[in-house]
Amino acid sequence: MNNQFTRFVCSLLLVWSLATPPVQAQEAAPVAAEGAEFKTLDQDVQTLKKDVLDLNRELFVLEEELLYPADTQVAVFVSMDVGTFFGLDTLMLKIDNKEVANYLYTPRETQALLKGGVQRMYVGNLKAGEHELMAFFTGKGPNQRDYKRGTTTKFTKSVGAKYLELKISDKQVKEQPEFIVKEWE
Repeated sequence: MNNQFTRFVCSLLLVWSLATPPVQAQEAAPVAAEGAEFKTLDQDVQTLKKDVLDLNRELFVLEEELLYPADTQVAVFVSMDVGTFFGLDTLMLKIDNKEVANYLYTPRETQALLKGGVQRMYVGNLKAGEHELMAFFTGKGPNQRDYKRGTTTKFTKSVGAKYLELKISDKQVKEQPEFIVKEWE
């Protein structure tokens, strides 16, 4: 899709350059006329940039609709709550025993999750039926020990989009992190 977009932008620039009359040398052109000419040229360039950005946005939306139709779409999100007993380093996600995502978190990204952020970890297509989601978390657990945990859940994909959330929260009673998979309605 990026190649098509690049070719489209190049052809737009070519058409624009052909449509613009060539600048001819003038011996004693007034300075005011040159300033007005540059203003017009600058406005044309700014308009072209805006048109290219608008087109890029429309192409992105179209690409999302074509690659991930709503009937077969599945999306997995990650969130954290509190984070006293677990500091997230990496997350690996498997669906139907096939690795679909692997992510290494920076301290800044972990802080964003702790402040209520939600990360879209994976978007893909699945046929209707039973599926299994496995998530493997690594990080620092209680007392700064290395910690590796996993969670598995089976879910049913029906017609329409399916949204799942991997939620990392603290279980105060056991002073341990808890990994929950929540299905959004």
